[in-house]
Amino acid sequence: MAIEERPRSHLFGARLAVLLPALVAVLSLVTGITNMTVGMTIGGPLSGIIPEVIQEAAGFTGALTGFVLLLSTWSLRHRHRFGLYATLLLLPITALQGLVQASTYSLPLVVLSLLSMPGLVYHRRRFERPVSLSTAQISALVALAGTLAYGTVGTYALREEFGQVNTVADAFYYTIVTASTVGYGDLTPLSQQARVFSITVVVLGTASFAVALGSVLGPAIEARFARALGTMTDTDYDLLENHIVILGYGDLTEPLLEELAGEREFVIVTPDNELAVRLRNREYNVIVGDPSDDDPLQQAGIERASAIICATENDAEDAFAILTARELSPDARIIAAATARNNLQKLRRAGADTVFSPAVIGGHLLGRSARGEQIDSISDHFETGTE
Repeated sequence: MAIEERPRSHLFGARLAVLLPALVAVLSLVTGITNMTVGMTIGGPLSGIIPEVIQEAAGFTGALTGFVLLLSTWSLRHRHRFGLYATLLLLPITALQGLVQASTYSLPLVVLSLLSMPGLVYHRRRFERPVSLSTAQISALVALAGTLAYGTVGTYALREEFGQVNTVADAFYYTIVTASTVGYGDLTPLSQQARVFSITVVVLGTASFAVALGSVLGPAIEARFARALGTMTDTDYDLLENHIVILGYGDLTEPLLEELAGEREFVIVTPDNELAVRLRNREYNVIVGDPSDDDPLQQAGIERASAIICATENDAEDAFAILTARELSPDARIIAAATARNNLQKLRRAGADTVFSPAVIGGHLLGRSARGEQIDSISDHFETGTE
């Protein structure tokens, strides 16, 4: 039997809605870097309207805009509301930058920027997760901001003891290059007091930058290890849609996995840790948890699943799993296999759309085969075991 797929009700999937802005970010980076290295040719359709200085700024700031857009799409991929707003704000900017530039990449940049916005607006309800920072991340950001403020205020207050520090911008620039240990040497302390102050900026800046980078890169490294070990991250599960959720594991599950492998995306929910390890080693997506609990089912994206299969070979567990699945995903198609024939109607009352008994179907097929009938497919006999 082929499982019916829920028809797609939208033009863009959530993954495509995230992928297009990421492509825009990369293209904006490439365009900006090209203009900086090769040199920008002033022209384009708006060359006679927009001042030359603005066109030059659009060319040089393209790389910066692309980098910021990459950060916002990273937030968007984690379904953050902030990422949605930031991306929708930056896409018109990249489109405008591409419009005023005379570059080989300008037209694709404009087109992709405009194409990305409808998908994001359409899927805006998918990106409602607030930005949740850990205590370590908040502390790192506060430390970094405090160090930059300390360095900027201190440098400006001691500006007469530094060479060529005249404005707050100069003081901030000196703080950045000193704290990041770049040290161009164009701004230097001239007195003993200024040198001591610079040492404190170096120490505090290096520490705060290191802690901030560690708090940000740590989760990314953890996610990379998860992928290397063949497991999906929470973000990967968040972006699943129209997939199949398999609740439990039994004798029927193995041929089911062979049937679905390479054809459809699916997630298995099982409480058995050892079984989960073996399935992950075979590159299957597995969530460890009780199939009748809300949390593992929500983690598997059950509310976006097109089909849910219950085949634990325990009718009581299947019934509880069906009740939970139906509550979390009212529109998904739920298929269940009953071990005992008298439980067919019970599982249907629990909320399953289709219930069959492998034993009943097998018995009917054996009988027909014994009578000499040619058995080529069981599809015509599927309803035999359904009530």
